[in-house]
Amino acid sequence: MKKELPKEAACLFCKIAAKEIPAKIAYEDESVVAFADINPLAPIHLLIIPRKHVSSLNELEKGEELLLGRMLKVAVTLAKKQGIAAGGYKLLIRTGEHGGQEVPHVHLHLIGGAPLEETIRVRKTL
Repeated sequence: MKKELPKEAACLFCKIAAKEIPAKIAYEDESVVAFADINPLAPIHLLIIPRKHVSSLNELEKGEELLLGRMLKVAVTLAKKQGIAAGGYKLLIRTGEHGGQEVPHVHLHLIGGAPLEETIRVRKTL
């Protein structure tokens, strides 16, 4: 019988955090890593992820709320460093299929550097 690998072994973002896959790293510490989104929606579009593999917000365990606080604090620090704090920016966490989550690893989008529109709406199905 084939042994199943842990989810983090196949996770794209875990591989980026471990530097197995190259990325434009904007910040890293012992608990989080931030890097440029490969399909940016604005001049500044960074993803902030926990080093620990957590598939989605729905999978957070007791005590991991501190990790989310750390991610938010890093987002504010990066917004200031990138020069977008004064003008404003958006923070977004997508969860699950209906939320538009594409990579099964919690990630916080930091989006800014230009005036942003609100485009979240119900997807029309054919």
